[in-house]
Amino acid sequence: MSDMYAEMIIDLYRHPMNYGKIENPDIKAQDTNPICGDIIEIQVKLNKGRVKEVKFNGKGCAISQASASLLTEMIKGKKIDELLKMDKKDILDALGIEISPVRLKCALLPLKVLKMGIYSYLGELNKV
Repeated sequence: MSDMYAEMIIDLYRHPMNYGKIENPDIKAQDTNPICGDIIEIQVKLNKGRVKEVKFNGKGCAISQASASLLTEMIKGKKIDELLKMDKKDILDALGIEISPVRLKCALLPLKVLKMGIYSYLGELNKV
């Protein structure tokens, strides 16, 4: 069964879903994993507090890219509070394979970036 998931990860690395950029996103954040060289940027457009559109870009290992691709699919249509409840288990379940401790940062980088963007967005809203 894990061979199937490994193939899925390679396929998502080669043909990621939601790769690109959004013009004038409501939420935008980027971070890196210096150990592996991963760079992930996530952009989100909201409509009435729900994810209307989401894109990611960057580069890195197959696990970080597949994780970003899966995450962007998972969050479409969700409310911000639902996004904030997402955790490590959600990402690891979506990937479907055992992730070594060294690769855990690769797998979780997209979720970290998404949450950084959300907290920044909410912080800006509270300034008004």
